[in-house]
Amino acid sequence: MPHLHAFAFALGLLVFLATLPGTLEIFFLTAGVGLKSKRSANPRSRNPRLAVVIPAHNEAGFIQRCVASVSASAQALELHEIVVVADNCTDETAGLAAEAGARVLIRTDKANRGKGYALRMAFDRLQSEGFNQFLVIDADSIVSPNLVKEVSERLTGGAAAVQCRYRVAGNTASLRARLMDAAFLAFNVLRPKGRSGWSVSAGIQGNGFGLRGETLQKVPYDAASIVEDLEYHLRLVAASEKVEFIDAATVYGEIPAGGEAARAQRSRWEGGRLRMAREWVPQLAAGVARGQWRFLEPLLDLLTLSLAYQVVLLLLALATPFRAYAVAALGLVVVHVLCASFLGERPWRTMATLATAPFYILWKVTTLSSVFSASRREANWVRTGRANEADLKLVK
Repeated sequence: MPHLHAFAFALGLLVFLATLPGTLEIFFLTAGVGLKSKRSANPRSRNPRLAVVIPAHNEAGFIQRCVASVSASAQALELHEIVVVADNCTDETAGLAAEAGARVLIRTDKANRGKGYALRMAFDRLQSEGFNQFLVIDADSIVSPNLVKEVSERLTGGAAAVQCRYRVAGNTASLRARLMDAAFLAFNVLRPKGRSGWSVSAGIQGNGFGLRGETLQKVPYDAASIVEDLEYHLRLVAASEKVEFIDAATVYGEIPAGGEAARAQRSRWEGGRLRMAREWVPQLAAGVARGQWRFLEPLLDLLTLSLAYQVVLLLLALATPFRAYAVAALGLVVVHVLCASFLGERPWRTMATLATAPFYILWKVTTLSSVFSASRREANWVRTGRANEADLKLVK
């Protein structure tokens, strides 16, 4: 029996240490949602010229819909251009984008493949042409009618970088789509909104983010990992720049088509986050030790486990002497998820969907090995099949 108690204590301690950063981060973000965010009031761009950059790799199925949506949103803006970067495409993406009215930059580089490389090429080219504001939209996305104008106005008002709401596009009738939408509400809406409430950098989510030309000159877009958005955000924080959250505008992106596609995408993404944690945690921790408190939230974020893994470990801790902490931390997760639900249009439906979360948690546990594998290698730009792709083809 003494050995059993010692084992239970050791297990509980390990769970406590592994989940404490996530518990602190979840508390910080959830509490921040109720605070009023501040926006920059230091106008810098007197003659704004906005380029909407759409990086695309074999996106013939969605590119025209995306260009049309962005074009409709940009009608209220005089000086703008929609630019599609057709990166190593083997389909009709470039021709269809041009047909839809976009300017097309064709990039072919088999050695350096990835969204980060495509964005760097576009930013460098367009800055040399006098563009001083940039908005990035994924090729499978549609945007709210006010998004382009909101981004330009915020950048003109002095924001170094901005991030819009990022939600699930298309039909969310299926259970998997509703679960993904609930996850997007927590990760892509509540988290940046909470950070904004505390006046810390809201983060970049890879879709629906904007940058000023001055920001790119100070911090060039050299991020080339599979999580280039996270990597670039960390570079912005290191350079004392902050991303502001635009809660009033939304970009809608497609979700993976099926279980295997979703597994591959999540494994690549979480593997990329794990790799960023290995590279950045020492630097961020050293900054916090020196009193550079802007590094604290990004540090906690990188140390935070996926919510599914956090819950699994906390459930294990219920059988240890750390059960009081586990109960409190699990309660905080529930409050966090409920708050996220009320940031969407149909909160009660979202909460009903979350009743199936245990099955999602079990699925996430099965991806652990592929996550570790993905974190140990460079990842090329791999196109994932989307759930609504077949429906779009039928409409055409």
